[in-house]
Amino acid sequence: MTSSDETKAPVLCVFCGASGGNSSVHLAAARALAREMHRNGIKLVYGGGTVGLMGEVARTLVSLSGPSAVHGIIPAPLVKFEQAHDSDDPNSHNIDEKIYGKTTVVKDMHTRKGMMAREVIDGGPGGGFVALSGGYGTLEELMEVTTWNQLGIHSMPVVVFNVDGYWNGLIQWVKNAVSAGFIAQSNAGILVEALDAQEVVASLKEYKNAPGRFNLTWDQN
Repeated sequence: MTSSDETKAPVLCVFCGASGGNSSVHLAAARALAREMHRNGIKLVYGGGTVGLMGEVARTLVSLSGPSAVHGIIPAPLVKFEQAHDSDDPNSHNIDEKIYGKTTVVKDMHTRKGMMAREVIDGGPGGGFVALSGGYGTLEELMEVTTWNQLGIHSMPVVVFNVDGYWNGLIQWVKNAVSAGFIAQSNAGILVEALDAQEVVASLKEYKNAPGRFNLTWDQN
């Protein structure tokens, strides 16, 4: 066994807002999720933000598990919203690794999402994708990995951490889409709801892929 095999750990990709929201329950949920990840030896890959829920989950996990447990992947145009950087070098950043873990700057959103998904897949069982509360970007990322699961691009768990009913509308939409015939009943379970941090981790461990997923072959290179 190689040293990389020995240090391999499940990886959770967390989608969440760069805002903390108007209620403290969302930041508390981010901290709770990080604590559960620490207890279960799960690493974090996320969008590299240092503010809002993004910053909270990263800071909390680094404080518990150390910088090696967190990898932020951020597109170059967004770096200026996070930390001071050299305007002559868009790939530079001043994101403190001791606080936020490793940060990788990439060229665009598509590259970021592909890299995050690859880390989750390579991390193996116990990892997956979870959405905390967030806005347009969080919903878009969540729906993309849900679609990828349906198409067979990946087979990792997809979980909605439904804090204070934040995702109730989305969960109802899935039910409506099934009723209206736009999502097969056999694919309704691709997206799993969790109501607290412990349930998120349990869902990752107990996740069963939906029987209606498309049996397609994709080039993974």
